[in-house]
Amino acid sequence: MSASTSRTAVLLPGTGSDARFLEKAFATSLLGDEVTVIRVDPDPADLIASYRRALDAAAGPDTIVGGVSLGASVALRWAARRPGGCAAVIAALPAWTGPPGEAPAAVSARVTADMLDEIGLERSIETMTAGSPPWLAAELTRSWRAQWPDLPAALREAAGYAGPSPAELAAVTVPVAVIAGSDDPVHPLPVARQWCAQLPVADLSTLTLDELGADPGRLGTLALAALERLNTGNGRGRAADE
Repeated sequence: MSASTSRTAVLLPGTGSDARFLEKAFATSLLGDEVTVIRVDPDPADLIASYRRALDAAAGPDTIVGGVSLGASVALRWAARRPGGCAAVIAALPAWTGPPGEAPAAVSARVTADMLDEIGLERSIETMTAGSPPWLAAELTRSWRAQWPDLPAALREAAGYAGPSPAELAAVTVPVAVIAGSDDPVHPLPVARQWCAQLPVADLSTLTLDELGADPGRLGTLALAALERLNTGNGRGRAADE
C-alpha cells in the first residue's frame, strides 16, 4: 500500500524530543500527500505507555505509524504485535536492536539524566548547547524545558527500553521506510542496515547530519519516496545493497 492512499500517520518523537520536531520533519511532506498527521507529544512521566496509547487509538489498515529513534523502536515493536494494525512504518534514525546495553543513544540518555539530576535543567542546557550543532541545541532546549521536571525519568525509561528484536523485525510484514544518518554516531548506520536486512519489506535511505539540520523535512521526503519504491516493488534490493 502506498503512502498516498493512507489517511492517517501517527508519529512518535525520539528521546527528549517533542512533536514540534516531528512537525518539521514530516508534516509538510505527509500533508502534501493528503495524510492526517498525528504528532505525539510524549508524557515524560509515562513515556512508552503514552506512545503505545497513541498507536492503539489510531490503529487501522490505512494508518502509517512511525517515529524517530526511540519512537521508531516503539512503532516497529507495536507493528510486530498488531498484525493489521497499520499499513506501513516509518523508522527514522534507529538507535539499537534488542536490549540497549551500551548503545551510544542509551548511554547518552543515562548520562544526560544524571547530569540533569546533578546540576539542574538550565546548567544542563548550557552544557548540551556547548557540544551540539545549533539546530539540535535549539530543538532540545525547547523540548527539555517542556518536559521538566520529569525529563530525567523519561530519559532513564528510554535508556532501558529494548529495541525490536530480530524476531520482531521479521514479524513486521508491512512496508517499512528506514532512514539513517550516514554520519550519526548516536544512531549508527549499521543498526539501520541490520533492521533493514531483517525486515521482510524494507527500504533504506540515508542523509547526513548537516542535511538533517538544514532541512528536517528531508526525513519525510525520504520516507515517502521509500514507501513509494516499496509499493512498486523496487525497495528491497536498494535496502540490501546500500
